[in-house]
Amino acid sequence: VSERVLLRTGTMWLLLQSLLLLASSLRSAAAFPKGCYPSEEEGLKTFRCSNAQLTEVPRDIPNDTNKLYLDSNRIPFLPRDAVRDLPLLLLELDLSHNVIGSIESGAFRGLAEHLHSLDLSSNRLVSVSKDTLSNLKAKVNLSDNPWRCDCRLQELIRTVDLVAGSSGGIVCDSSAQEEHVGKAFLQVIADTDFCNVYKKTTD
Repeated sequence: VSERVLLRTGTMWLLLQSLLLLASSLRSAAAFPKGCYPSEEEGLKTFRCSNAQLTEVPRDIPNDTNKLYLDSNRIPFLPRDAVRDLPLLLLELDLSHNVIGSIESGAFRGLAEHLHSLDLSSNRLVSVSKDTLSNLKAKVNLSDNPWRCDCRLQELIRTVDLVAGSSGGIVCDSSAQEEHVGKAFLQVIADTDFCNVYKKTTD
């Protein structure tokens, strides 16, 4: 009888442990933004929020996240301190394929030291101040945006470290000079200094 009681007690204890584990995992999953989930890729803690219909950078991202995917969402704007709640261990941030049209200065404050990679490709960026990305040490992808080719873009490009091979995707969607439209920006500034163009014409 005592063996049967012990066995039953042991089984009940295992069942209780399983239920507690399940409850805690459900609770942590519920804390994640809808459509987001954690995983591990190449030994790095990854948090994916791709195609989650997000309209802003989410809160409650796990503190140990190294790679964060916020691609293919509906984020239109990155305000000052947009990433203030992001983990200190973050190495890669993917914001590609959103509808980001403007980024406030200070949006990436707090990521300067450790971020290795920032993907802003395939958004709606027309113009971004050089101060917005100036402190980042990350490789940045700015391709496939409707850029306006002017002094502001020239200063921005001089400030950032572009992802290898991505510069050809930075194309003039608009420009003060019509002949630049449709051309790769680096090809254009080989012949034109946008920041001195007005000075030259007045000299």
